[in-house]
Amino acid sequence: MTKKNLVWPDYENCLANLPNSILNHFGQPTVGSTLPLADKYLQKEYKNVVLLLLDGMGQRILDSCLEEQGLFRKNLAGTYRSVFLSTTVAATTSAMSGLQPCEHSWLGWECYYPQVNENVTVFFNTIQGTKEPVADYNVPWTVTPYENVMHKINKAGGHAYTCAPFLEPFPQSFEGICAQIKALCKQPERKYIYAYWNQPDGLLHRNGCTSAVVKEELMLLEEAVKQLTAELEDTIIFVTADHGHIDTDYVVWQDYPKLADCLVRLPSLEPRVLNFFVKEGKHAFFEAEFNKEFGDKFLLMPMEEAIEKKLFGTGTPHEHFRSMLGDYLAIAISDLSIYYNEERWVSMHGSVTEDEMLIPLIVLNKGSQKEDPS
Repeated sequence: MTKKNLVWPDYENCLANLPNSILNHFGQPTVGSTLPLADKYLQKEYKNVVLLLLDGMGQRILDSCLEEQGLFRKNLAGTYRSVFLSTTVAATTSAMSGLQPCEHSWLGWECYYPQVNENVTVFFNTIQGTKEPVADYNVPWTVTPYENVMHKINKAGGHAYTCAPFLEPFPQSFEGICAQIKALCKQPERKYIYAYWNQPDGLLHRNGCTSAVVKEELMLLEEAVKQLTAELEDTIIFVTADHGHIDTDYVVWQDYPKLADCLVRLPSLEPRVLNFFVKEGKHAFFEAEFNKEFGDKFLLMPMEEAIEKKLFGTGTPHEHFRSMLGDYLAIAISDLSIYYNEERWVSMHGSVTEDEMLIPLIVLNKGSQKEDPS
């Protein structure tokens, strides 16, 4: 088990900047800096602007699974960064809103909400480790609501749409996503389309970064996008990811009773970046014991230092942001994950290794022909 090359977040060159480029292109006020890598392709006005996010397709995955002369790598505009945490909850929320994680406070798979005094599985509104609703209302959407880019464009009189398996008409295949994009692009008005697909993330979690099934899936996704772009006109498609992946070993938090006894509640956020609330009087012991067990595998950082370093963003923090975070943040710097629930994955994400943080920006304009933006 070795330390990895680390890539810290850069909020002038990350996924949160891309939707601000979209807002700017459609003449709407931005909520943060735009992405220069995308801006140069948006100097021309297109009838259709599409952002297609393939969950988990980090730059390392792209390079290892697809041919250099294939559609995606041939049309790679550049590599940029995810947000912190490099995980679906935080990153897709930034991709939809243009907000940094500290601004929207959708920080990880499980977040502590002091309003209900529970760790909440954010996307499901359930109590950590259970299928039990945490409240009779949606806690994340009530406590930490945000406005997405599509709503902003529509509110201003424009046209914007979202294509995702969890929204009507609930496409349950990538072919269904592509068909929905194609149908919307055929409509006469100028528009923005945000499209999300949950692969290769699911296959990566279960099979690992070097598995044949992941490579096969990416080849199928690439071919489907190739067919889609060939049938479109006056359209620019940005293909990107929310984060990358890294194959990991793991330990279970509950197997370390000395450490577990120091906490007020179970850790939250992610197995690659853990949020700790420590009991009064236990801080010195916790630091020493954690570093004894994991000091070469995780960077244990006082939470105030993480906030001072602006790991979660440089913008104005959400009013509830600080209260959702505890005393320490443990950031993986190796290939180890610390699980505190029943899930065990072959591959994981969330931290600041190159594998997890670096994501591609692929640009396909006017069909599948790459154009020189200069």
